[in-house]
Amino acid sequence: MDRYVGVDAHAESCTLGVLGASGKRLKSMVVETNGRALVEAIRSIPGRVHVCLEEGTQSAWLYELLKPHAEEVVVTMPPENKGAKDDARDAWARADELRTGALRTRVYKAPTHMAALRNAARAYSMAVQDTVRVKNRVKAILRSRGIQSDGSVYEVSSRAKWLKKLPSGYREFAEWLGRELDALSPLREEAEERLLEEAKAHPIIKKLSTAPGLGTIRTAQLVAIVVTPHRFRTARQFWSYSGLAIVTRSSSDWVREKGGGWVRAEVRQTRGLTRKRQPVLKAVFKGAATTVICQLPGHPLHEGYQRMLQSGTKPNLAKLTLARRIAAIVLSMWKRQEVYDPERQKAVTDRT
Repeated sequence: MDRYVGVDAHAESCTLGVLGASGKRLKSMVVETNGRALVEAIRSIPGRVHVCLEEGTQSAWLYELLKPHAEEVVVTMPPENKGAKDDARDAWARADELRTGALRTRVYKAPTHMAALRNAARAYSMAVQDTVRVKNRVKAILRSRGIQSDGSVYEVSSRAKWLKKLPSGYREFAEWLGRELDALSPLREEAEERLLEEAKAHPIIKKLSTAPGLGTIRTAQLVAIVVTPHRFRTARQFWSYSGLAIVTRSSSDWVREKGGGWVRAEVRQTRGLTRKRQPVLKAVFKGAATTVICQLPGHPLHEGYQRMLQSGTKPNLAKLTLARRIAAIVLSMWKRQEVYDPERQKAVTDRT
């Protein structure tokens, strides 16, 4: 006897909708967003309980909380609903999607032993983003007054000379942004040190950091996001998750040939890279490709990049191909639990 439960979670309450195997609505209940109350609600449902809930702030906690008490717990990213909406409708919809196998996207939830690394990587990414944002604001103030600046504008010792070039109405704001940057910089360094320290607890990071263009920071971010390479059966699946897959659109795919048979028409059009991706992971591999291009002139991957340019490939597409090759190499290394070996990985590179 299977029961399918959809959960619509909020800060104070969770709405549960229970369906039978035939799709009949058995009951709906509102439960306080409390661990004990939610577990009791799930355990009160007879039979094999299958739970589905939406990705959100509380989804990881709910997944860990309910998994020991249900046959399966699935976290999904539902499509946007432009029709009528309320908590009960959302709960019924999640339960029915799980019952009929209509879930489009299942969100992977990492095991708890990866929490420290994942949070360290998240803190580092936030610190970098905040620091870059404030730096851009500092330069924007100067640029708004027609003043061209360089990297010294961020340094405490030389900031005063730049502030003197601003009118009095702008100087105080620029000085405040400078103090904000001074406060963020040590926090960013602290986050980086924490991430590097946490990376030492995961031996695979040291192995993967030997891949071209990847250092300890990028590899730690990679491992924190992916957790296990066995989520991806092929390199193409990994490319898609990393935002390196090309999206195509086609219509009227088949036309008749002279003999009366059907042949595929040449109507496919490229629509750019997929937007359903992990942005940090995409930045990791694009950054690794940039490192190979700019800092590793004698590397075989760099030579392959140069050959692509000479054959007429546009620089942006050549860089994308290089990033895909690095991603395929890393996935193979991870599955084999080995360090980078150019000869061993040559076959993988050639296939991509």
